[in-house]
Amino acid sequence: MATGSDREDDDSKDLDTQGGGQSVGVPADGELEGSAFNPLGNPGMKHWQASYIDREGLEDRGNIFFAAVEMTRMPMVVTDPRQPDNPIVFVNRAFLDLTLYEEAEAVGRNCRFLQGPQTDPATVDAIRKAIADERAVAFDILNYKADGTPFWNALFLGPIFDHEGQLLYFFASQMDVTERRATEQSSLQAQKMEAIGQLTAGMAHDFNNLLQVINGNLELALLALGAGNSTAGESIRRAQRSAMKAGKLTQQLLTFARKQRLEPRRVNLNALLVEFSELLVRTLGDQVELHLDLRPGLPACTLDPTHLEMALLNVLINARDAMPNGGQVKVATALAPGNQVVICVADGGEGMTPDVMRRATEPFFTTKGPGTGLGLAMVHGFVQQSRGRLEIDSTPGQGTTVRMIFPLADGETAASDSGPGADQEADGNDPDRALQEDENRPRILVVDDNEDVRELAESMLGAAGYAVVSAPSGERALELLEEEADIDLLFTDVIMPGGMNGLQLAEQVRARRPETPILITTGYMDELPAPAPRAQPLDVLGKPYRQEELLSRVRAILPARTAL
Repeated sequence: MATGSDREDDDSKDLDTQGGGQSVGVPADGELEGSAFNPLGNPGMKHWQASYIDREGLEDRGNIFFAAVEMTRMPMVVTDPRQPDNPIVFVNRAFLDLTLYEEAEAVGRNCRFLQGPQTDPATVDAIRKAIADERAVAFDILNYKADGTPFWNALFLGPIFDHEGQLLYFFASQMDVTERRATEQSSLQAQKMEAIGQLTAGMAHDFNNLLQVINGNLELALLALGAGNSTAGESIRRAQRSAMKAGKLTQQLLTFARKQRLEPRRVNLNALLVEFSELLVRTLGDQVELHLDLRPGLPACTLDPTHLEMALLNVLINARDAMPNGGQVKVATALAPGNQVVICVADGGEGMTPDVMRRATEPFFTTKGPGTGLGLAMVHGFVQQSRGRLEIDSTPGQGTTVRMIFPLADGETAASDSGPGADQEADGNDPDRALQEDENRPRILVVDDNEDVRELAESMLGAAGYAVVSAPSGERALELLEEEADIDLLFTDVIMPGGMNGLQLAEQVRARRPETPILITTGYMDELPAPAPRAQPLDVLGKPYRQEELLSRVRAILPARTAL
């Protein structure tokens, strides 16, 4: 909102005289840029914010100026503050088109008839103050049309005086800026989410390092404890589960901020829904009941479980909002024709009209006042990226059904006993391995600026029989690689503040020693660049990781040599 100059300031300005003195205007001078949309495209300098005229009547309607007022598509209003309650005394045809009122319904009434339940009282107070101060004002206000439809009105209001300085009228021009406001609000929301994502990303690296140290040392403590103390062992396992849940929460936050790459893996939808059901119940709240109907023996599919959970949350939140008085949401799994599985979410809420349903997955389209319109758009994008499809059925007054359909997992993608890691585990039990000389053990260079994380990785790998050397920085790692030729694997973190990061180190190692394999670890996948078309792919282990995950990945990378 912006207000114009007061009467005392007007006297000091260079006034614009027109018609040989018939009218005089006070230039805006860029003081009234308070609306979301400026029809001029740049600050208004020459248009008038207040005017002085020598004939006050409204009867002269036979000249070109009146024709221009009626031909313009800019809605215009004139009110008379000398009459009780400052009523409207003139509206042009464009005002009637905008508000859907008839002229007889508008003339003679105060403009407040355009206000409604969501109109901001503070904006109304500012308008009243500007009128009382007899000064111009520009602002956006939520008004309502004759049929009850709300619209954002970019309003400019300015006073008209006679040559003696007596207030005669207020003039107002208006413009419907609803769509522009919605776009700007969606853009602001997207910027806010991006800022949240950046903040979350900044915390994720350090947070995952802390979780890595906690969970890794708990795992080592459990191994050292053995089977002798079941009570202590169970306490450690509970702490492990909590630490892994904290790591999963970090990944969910990154997914929510769209900072996490898809990591598809073999998933049983029934197991995921059961595990996730507690959070789904909390999301729905006390008034909405969750009912699970899971098909026994459902085949697995390949997708990113974290992104699926976030997609489910978005659909469940929409279902909850569609039932403000409570109800039931049914989440079911089933087989679909064509070797597919389906997750079906059905509610008994308000439903959608065909027009709304057609636009339901459009970005920024929403029927909820405070909504961003990104929920179903994100769901649709995830399902498509997972080689599936999204179907929506809805009937007003009867509810909405959302189906996420995914293809079955390929049998060859099962990460069970046939994977390279499993083969190497079997090789690791070969008694002939115990006869290897110490200098022939695989030698791994661990690089991490965090001492606790670095020592933990050394302990995990050393306990599995690997020879380990370590470096606190990328620069030191390169020195070690020059000094020791028998490094079989580089295991490096990505973010190492104050010097060379893990990606830069990997580039240097590939240039100098292209035969040396590299394993990258990070808790924030957005640190990783998109792979170039012909670039060698990165082998990435997410944080926090368990010892068995690290060893399985190392054994897969070093198939020809196994630790003692």
